[in-house]
Amino acid sequence: MSTTYQEDISSHVLRRMKEGGFDFARIHPIEFYAIFPDEERARQAAEKFRGESLNTQINAREDGAWHLQLSKLMYATYDGIGDFEQDFQTAIIGLDGEVEGWGVKQEIKRLH
Repeated sequence: MSTTYQEDISSHVLRRMKEGGFDFARIHPIEFYAIFPDEERARQAAEKFRGESLNTQINAREDGAWHLQLSKLMYATYDGIGDFEQDFQTAIIGLDGEVEGWGVKQEIKRLH
């Protein structure tokens, strides 16, 4: 996926988060996702981020590929997310991994 396309997606998502009242002043666990052809390569990629991530999860998919999710504590900024996503891409390219995107959970404020 091209970097320009990813940047457009990130801009759109961040704008929607702002519209939804997301608290950008707080640090959040931002989740980054990638797909690998096998478990071994997914684990090798996870090892490259040891100490940087809050949480790492590796799961088999129904199609036989392996899904890696890294959660990193950080501010949800365009530059911060873009920089980590670029580092993530660089780290996994030699392992036949493919970045699948990022996400963050947003608290929904209920009206009483």
